[in-house]
Amino acid sequence: MTEVQPYTVERSYDGFEVRRYPDHQLVEVDVDGSFFEAGNRGFRPLIGFISGNNAARQQIAMTAPVIQSPRPAGGQTVSFVMPETMDAASVPTPTNSAVRSRTVAGGLVAARRFSGGSSTPRYEDNAADLLAALAREGLTPDGDVYFARYDPPWKPGFLKRNEALVRLAD
Repeated sequence: MTEVQPYTVERSYDGFEVRRYPDHQLVEVDVDGSFFEAGNRGFRPLIGFISGNNAARQQIAMTAPVIQSPRPAGGQTVSFVMPETMDAASVPTPTNSAVRSRTVAGGLVAARRFSGGSSTPRYEDNAADLLAALAREGLTPDGDVYFARYDPPWKPGFLKRNEALVRLAD
């Protein structure tokens, strides 16, 4: 079974929940293209990394979710969450110069869950709905909305778990 990034639900609201995530490690790559294209392009070097294309030749278990964040200059950053047991010192050095590792500080995140395939309008609509719900509840985002996909591409869209997320001011 695929390890899912841990979090605790702090509070549930109509249409979203507030979660607390611990510090965690990502490996990520910046790619160009549409939302859908970038997801595919970013996946390849990251799956290579966890398959042993790293300085330690270490294989790392796949985890969920795969995170995708729009970049201000265009394109996307696609990230894999490393297993919970890995810290900055235990993530192997990437051998692909496009791949980098990064520590993300824990904190509060608002999350809106939705199903369906990876279409730009579906993600944009859920991002807008999440931001509107935060405004309605008087909560302040701290950064841009990003997206999480939990399921493999061959899973039927109506069964897929996707999320629009944004960090909150703590």
